[in-house]
Amino acid sequence: MSTDDLIPPPPTRSQAPTLQVGAVFAGMSLTRAHIKIGIALFIALAIESWEMLSLTYVSADIQHSLHINTGQLGVVISALFLGMIPGTLVWGVVADRIGRRRTCLYSFTSYGVLALLGAAAPDYRTLLVARLLAGFAFSGVFTITFPYFEELLPVRSRGRAAVFLAAGWPVGVLLAVGAAAVVGPHGWRWVVVTGAAASLWVLVIRQWVPESPYWLAQRGRSAEAHEALAQLGADGLDRRSVLATPDLPSGSVTTLLRGSLGRITLIQIVANFAFSWGYWGLQTWLPTLLQERGLSASSSLGFVALSAVFMFPGYASASVLTGRFGRKRVFTTYVVCAALGGFYFAQADSLAELYTGIFLLSFFSLGAWGVWDAWVGELYPSPVRGVGYSLGVFGQRVANTLAPTLIGFLLAHASGFSSTVLFIDLFLVATALLALGLPETEGRELH
Repeated sequence: MSTDDLIPPPPTRSQAPTLQVGAVFAGMSLTRAHIKIGIALFIALAIESWEMLSLTYVSADIQHSLHINTGQLGVVISALFLGMIPGTLVWGVVADRIGRRRTCLYSFTSYGVLALLGAAAPDYRTLLVARLLAGFAFSGVFTITFPYFEELLPVRSRGRAAVFLAAGWPVGVLLAVGAAAVVGPHGWRWVVVTGAAASLWVLVIRQWVPESPYWLAQRGRSAEAHEALAQLGADGLDRRSVLATPDLPSGSVTTLLRGSLGRITLIQIVANFAFSWGYWGLQTWLPTLLQERGLSASSSLGFVALSAVFMFPGYASASVLTGRFGRKRVFTTYVVCAALGGFYFAQADSLAELYTGIFLLSFFSLGAWGVWDAWVGELYPSPVRGVGYSLGVFGQRVANTLAPTLIGFLLAHASGFSSTVLFIDLFLVATALLALGLPETEGRELH
């Protein structure tokens, strides 16, 4: 008998032990790899925020340069979001089928190219088409950033880290205001070119962020999933084990519309719409609303920048609290407080009261956004997490497209400052009520 006869054959796939990917993350600690991933995706989210707001702060120059009226200007500003509406529906399915990493890379790269084309647009129609296509391309990275990050995080750190990731949004607001102040005097085209150049950050994502082990396991690529987990710091795993995820069709919209998932999907889409309307409706027209209260255009931009600074403590506090009290309790409390801050802001009679109101509104609404972005991705199993999250973003983009137009209509027809803000505020109240119907996910393994 040879020594080879004494060595048992390796287990076949059917004999190999099966291990759910989520169980690996339950015992994982936060590592240096997670911090690098967090930095890469944090900057990506800041760039996303910057791009979504960039034209808002140079709108007067666009209108003058292209000789368009206020209505056409509103359409151009909304075009990026309009392009994202079909884009979210496509990219969510794509992310579940080709992977989180490739979705980010393809989306970011194509956006950069289309944004450059928009910067060279000779007229209104060309710019409109370029922004529509850029929005379609950009929706991929916007849709998958949070689900991607969550699928790389330990259970114990997932909520807090995902809320901190959301703090990339006010960084993007500050970048947009800064670009308007520094590059804007050279013309709106240079603002767009600067944003397009920022899409080169995709090279860092390619280098620092691995593919999701959930997606790799779902595609039957267990060995690669093991490698990704090792890169994230999962030690001592039996490499013979077959890593598994729920057995569901990848990117299936019909799966999301059945049973308990169907109820969750309906609630979160409507809540996303209401929440985005409440926040974005005010954010888009904030400079105009402030000018109605007597602030100059430059003072209004400074006010917007300060409101972005107020967002940081909101995120920080929400990050700490969601790990202690859960998503539902923190989110609903913060949204209600944001609504109260909006009411105070609407009734403000002095500059000091305006600053107090915007502090309350920014602190609580953006803290709530951080929790919300973390919460929605956790509601779905990994085979449909991308498309589930994308349907929520779809609801946001519909609100982003409609809110500036309708609120502009209200302002054009002499609706007052207070009544306009209070109208926006009602959507925050509706958001809090809808969120009560969603399940808690803090401390639970992703599936």
